[in-house]
Amino acid sequence: MEKRFLNEWRFSKQEEKEAWKKDFDDSIWEKVTIPHDWGVSYPFEKHFSSGTGYLSGGIGWYRTKQPLQELGDLTNKVVKIHFEGVYKNARVWINGYHMGIRPSGYASFYYDLTEILTYNSDDSLLISVRVEHTDLADSRWYNGNGLTRPVSLEIHDSIYIDEYGTSFSTPSVTEGQAEIMIEHRLVNTLKQDRVVRIEQVLESLQTEKVMNISEEIQLNAGERRTVTLKAKIEKPELWSPEAPNLYQLRTKVSFQDASLNRIESVYNEYIGIRSFHFDANEGFSLNGQQLKIKGVCLHEDAGSFGTSVPSEVWVRRLIKLKEMGANAIRMAHNPHSFALYRLCDTMGFLVFDEAFDEWENPKNKWWQGHNVYPPKLEGAAEHFPTWYEKDLENMILRNRNHPSIIAWSIGNEIDYPNDPYASPLFAEMTGNNDNSKPEAERIYNPHRPDMRRLRTIAEKLVHLSKTLDPTRPVTLAAAFPELSTKIGLIDHLDVVGYNYKEHLYEEDHRKFPDKPFIGSENSHGFKEWQTANTLPYIAGQFLWTGIDYLGEAHGWPIHGSGAGLLTLAGIEKPSYYKRKSWWSQEPTVYLTTIPYEKNKRRAEWEPTYRKWSYPAEQEIEVRCYTNAKEIRLKVGNLEVPDVRYDDTFGYYVARINYQPKTLSVEAVFEETILYDEIRPEAAPTALVAMNYEIPQRWREKLAATDLTLNKNLHQIECQVLDYAENPIAAEVMVYLEVENGTLLGLENGDLADTTAYTESFRRTMQGKLLCFVAGERKKETVVTLRSPGLPDTRLILENREGST
Repeated sequence: MEKRFLNEWRFSKQEEKEAWKKDFDDSIWEKVTIPHDWGVSYPFEKHFSSGTGYLSGGIGWYRTKQPLQELGDLTNKVVKIHFEGVYKNARVWINGYHMGIRPSGYASFYYDLTEILTYNSDDSLLISVRVEHTDLADSRWYNGNGLTRPVSLEIHDSIYIDEYGTSFSTPSVTEGQAEIMIEHRLVNTLKQDRVVRIEQVLESLQTEKVMNISEEIQLNAGERRTVTLKAKIEKPELWSPEAPNLYQLRTKVSFQDASLNRIESVYNEYIGIRSFHFDANEGFSLNGQQLKIKGVCLHEDAGSFGTSVPSEVWVRRLIKLKEMGANAIRMAHNPHSFALYRLCDTMGFLVFDEAFDEWENPKNKWWQGHNVYPPKLEGAAEHFPTWYEKDLENMILRNRNHPSIIAWSIGNEIDYPNDPYASPLFAEMTGNNDNSKPEAERIYNPHRPDMRRLRTIAEKLVHLSKTLDPTRPVTLAAAFPELSTKIGLIDHLDVVGYNYKEHLYEEDHRKFPDKPFIGSENSHGFKEWQTANTLPYIAGQFLWTGIDYLGEAHGWPIHGSGAGLLTLAGIEKPSYYKRKSWWSQEPTVYLTTIPYEKNKRRAEWEPTYRKWSYPAEQEIEVRCYTNAKEIRLKVGNLEVPDVRYDDTFGYYVARINYQPKTLSVEAVFEETILYDEIRPEAAPTALVAMNYEIPQRWREKLAATDLTLNKNLHQIECQVLDYAENPIAAEVMVYLEVENGTLLGLENGDLADTTAYTESFRRTMQGKLLCFVAGERKKETVVTLRSPGLPDTRLILENREGST
């Protein structure tokens, strides 16, 4: 099978009534590279929806033309086009023939072009795609616009493995031996029967062959058939977050054509061997060992890239999450890009894959600010009754061979009360039902959909999920289990997920002793983590969220959610280091400060600062995030005497009257002492910039699994310094100039900064800024950063041919 990515397209962000025609003139359209999210190419505007980040939607058209001669001889070939994801309502035409529509912006889909190409009047393949995203308040977060994921042509022989037609599973796994089962759905498009040989090779990433089996079958004319192969692997290298060992599964399909020539097709996939289990009493185990899930929820945007995020950007973010101690990701609240799952496989993250945020009725979509009534009622629910089976099937069949995935989630907070489902039991319920809602929204309304309907839909979704993949459990993230457990919503689930309901764990474990439980969405507090960590029957938790994201904004000019441990720029917040002190086994220490206010209750979401510059004698609360058992805190050369560990919040704390001397700490571990310090800030005198380099061990690991990284995509990390070259939190405006390259975007992580992502300037936030630059191959890219009153900073970046 040959796969060709279609990267170069022309784009128009307006309705073009005749753009589906083959002879339509698109020469004045904008040239774009796919993946492409047009939403971040336009300004933030207040009249757009807060839920989707005040970014534009609309109608867009894409067209690309491919010479057929470049595809080679297509005789007895099957040609398909694969869209990994189009947001949304994609209509596709091939050479003027309408192929169909796919409403979902998350689903992958194929069209068979083989017959259409036989009608060709010239040597060209013209692809036209119309994208409609006019209902801007269609989601509670930002989802992007356009061809946001890759598009490719696939050229198959006349007998081939169907799309998503390979299934790899491990019925039995021990350290000594693994039983594996491989299923292929074969398709014979010929009008004659053929004897087909399937050869299966399994190799380690070091190309050591560990299995070679084959089988011959007769495949009748026009037949589709599933072929099963089984084998045993001695002493397999098991996959886990700590050791994400992968194998290459290479499948060769061969047969003789009418001239007795041997036709061969080769398919490659990367798989992992592991076993896992959710237990109602002992929580989660992987490869026979108990493991507490330390997860984060992620949406799929990345600031200036929108939802078309390069793998290099994800790698930088995932490395930081892994160094923090995270071992799992919940794909909120929809299937994500193929590359992100592959990265999870390769870098070692467990995955909860999630299908839906709403079912047959729409949730509230906030468009004037979060929880500002009245909401709009648009979104995916419109197409759920017609498309849910196809969309769920697509997610599971597409992703089922990823060793990282350990559960299928059929929904997020589907049971949120009065949003839209209601129950007469509301009269005796508390909790989410009366939290920050107008009175009319807190009472039972018999005209709303009945919550008992949720059990019926859940039963259907669970049944379909387990039919498609009997090897993984099915779960759901429940928002209001106080009621959902009474109506039977959780009855059919293999694993029960609770969002923010730690106080119910013990009681509901007694009520449902056969059900495994997990925190499917949790706040960042120490108490919440301690609850999950100390109760053996709780599998773990997923924080909301790992990284800030666009949309779900509280109100203009805020255009995103600051719930993450990393900013939109992928920069660590103080809360990142706090979490690292709880989750990581590596010694860590980090100082942060906040003005002390008497009688003010501390809140987990309250931001603290990496600064030590305050008015003289102001009372400051110093917090030290560390996993050390002993620390020594100093101001200047004097040790601070009253330092205590606050076991309510999980960190060391002291109150100090500010003095303009260095604040420092020594964290004492068994085998080492770690130091951290914050110095009083002076005026900014310099701006330094450094090109982020993916560590070599990760680069080699990713390259071994064919995850090519673009060496010419540069992530430039900028920091403001004072006269002593200390990093400071000063906010300065930075202007960027690029020679022999293209500025892709600037991100500072400030969710109130509405500077358009297309601008070549942006101010720093907390002294930091991230710049994305694409270099021209085989040339040196020169990046110049200018900031008024500071010396220019010049960076020379090497570019290379190809990728690694």
